[in-house]
Amino acid sequence: MNTIGIDAGGSLIKIAYIENAHLHTKMFANDELGSLQSWLAILGGSSRFILTGGKAQKLKSVLGKGEVIQEFEATALGTDHLLMKTQKKPAGYILVMIGTGTSIQLVTEHKQLRLLGSGIGGGTIVGLGNLLTGSSDYHQLIQMADDGDRSRLDLLVKDIFESEDTPIPGELTASNFGKPGGIFGVRKEDQIAAVMNMVAETIVLLATQAAQTHQLKDIVFVGSTLNGNNFLKERLTMFQDMLDYKAHFIDRGSFAGAIGAMLWKRRQD
Repeated sequence: MNTIGIDAGGSLIKIAYIENAHLHTKMFANDELGSLQSWLAILGGSSRFILTGGKAQKLKSVLGKGEVIQEFEATALGTDHLLMKTQKKPAGYILVMIGTGTSIQLVTEHKQLRLLGSGIGGGTIVGLGNLLTGSSDYHQLIQMADDGDRSRLDLLVKDIFESEDTPIPGELTASNFGKPGGIFGVRKEDQIAAVMNMVAETIVLLATQAAQTHQLKDIVFVGSTLNGNNFLKERLTMFQDMLDYKAHFIDRGSFAGAIGAMLWKRRQD
């Protein structure tokens, strides 16, 4: 019997399964339940569904069957699997799952522990992006951020110190959206770049504090918010020298929860 791992998140439904000894993944939006059900029926009505994520119970009732497991365990298990497939897996690391919000976990050889979370994440980018630019299309917002200049809105350290001699690097943010005049007269591209930067800085600060507390340097970032978002990835990595951490991004990291759910059941058998 085929086992299908399903991660039902706040915006997206991620799926993972093994066919002909190969890992396959697929993604549906939450408003595509009809298409999801039709696709699952084609894949095989006798398949076992192992669900995780915030909307797992709701999706289970729609599908009419399935077993629900804890989201943080599934994400850690799936991330471990992907790390072993793509690169040398750190013995211990901080796992940062950036979805609609952000969850931060400690993962070692012997345990997985959720440390903290934040409401700042992909939902913040879409929500504030829609308010500022009028667009709720995530891929369009990413493109706009790539063309933006966040320094037109963010007050930088060098803006405060008139001399070139600043006590900390001048490009650091002194105040998000802190430039006098606010958003008026500032391009939409600059506005969403400032939002994206604020999200990245907040996540990095939380993740590095967790890493320092547990004496770790490796931080692994996963989640659908990273898909195609080079701007966000660059901002998540730019503080590595200053804050002494190593950022990791893994292929198919947005499917970590679904992969973990699938592997969890296969390990039980």
